[in-house]
Amino acid sequence: MNTPSPEAAAPADRIRVALVGTGNIARFHASALRSLEERAEIVAAVDVEPDTLAAFRSRFAIPAGYGDLAVMLERERPELVHVCTPPGLHRSQVEACLGAGASVLVEKPPALSLAEAEKMAAAEGGARGPWLATVFQHRFGSGARRVRALADAGVLGRPLVAACHTTWFRPQEYFDVPWRGRWETEGGGPTMGHGIHQMDLLLFLLGEWTEVSAVARRQARDVETEDVSLAHVAFANGAVASVVNSLVSPQEESRIRIDYERATVELVHLYGYGDSDWRITPAPGCEEELTAAWEAGEHGADSGHHAQISRVLDALRGGTAPPVTSAEALRTLRLVAGVYASAFEGRPVTPADLGPESPFHTRMDGGGVRW
Repeated sequence: MNTPSPEAAAPADRIRVALVGTGNIARFHASALRSLEERAEIVAAVDVEPDTLAAFRSRFAIPAGYGDLAVMLERERPELVHVCTPPGLHRSQVEACLGAGASVLVEKPPALSLAEAEKMAAAEGGARGPWLATVFQHRFGSGARRVRALADAGVLGRPLVAACHTTWFRPQEYFDVPWRGRWETEGGGPTMGHGIHQMDLLLFLLGEWTEVSAVARRQARDVETEDVSLAHVAFANGAVASVVNSLVSPQEESRIRIDYERATVELVHLYGYGDSDWRITPAPGCEEELTAAWEAGEHGADSGHHAQISRVLDALRGGTAPPVTSAEALRTLRLVAGVYASAFEGRPVTPADLGPESPFHTRMDGGGVRW
């Protein structure tokens, strides 16, 4: 095992980074970090599968490899750890990293439940860190930031009605991986593990949600969790939205549409977007002003991991909490829990209904047999 000493580190202005889990999603993290080498140095990777670890280290020229997270933390003393493992492992790994003084960027969903996420947040180090951030990279593409800026400036007017649809396709074979499609290890179906990205983006654009009414179904897949959910979500600003999450849709698409008073803004993509995937349709009489404002807004960044990781590194170098904070991630997880609670209890649910006394606070399925 190659384990260079921490004293042989890169220049002090670079963040020492380790990756835990070396599967497919970790490749996006490593590629982004390699493109940001002036700000980050990958010092180690961790995986329980030696062959997978070796191939990953070779591909990304990572100097040290470990089969044990605790040993890596002790020997390498990273400042930032990217947790890219299945959701059921997140809590223990995140808490181990925070306990060792390393900030964490964890893949979605960050935890299996609200209770887990709250305990992970409680393990953070306060104003000086270490901090916990969650990968919700769709917030950081220039298209989303442009819409948010125009909305905040009042250019678009009040948001009225929205649609947030994640309609994807996963065959039964996809769920043959033992941890998939199970409440205990994945926390939920497409609402939790797939549509959560679009739902987070919707909340980024529309703000606090106040009530959700939902249904969840097993339409076609042999799984414990749902394979389809549909929800009506109300927001504090008066907007209402339809939210659909599916893994049984052969024509795959990710879509967000928001009708503001002065324009419709629409995003259509699949697993990530660029500027060309956004469209604005001004209301009659607003064409010239809205078109000019749209064209003058932020451009040039897609919604890949690079955009968020870049800001995470900048925040850590500046001694501030990196995005997306644990509080922001909890808001998104609370909407996911609200969808399940409403679907399984057959009633509208508010954020206040999801406190520690709720069975949906500790498990997304509420702890009952649902089908």
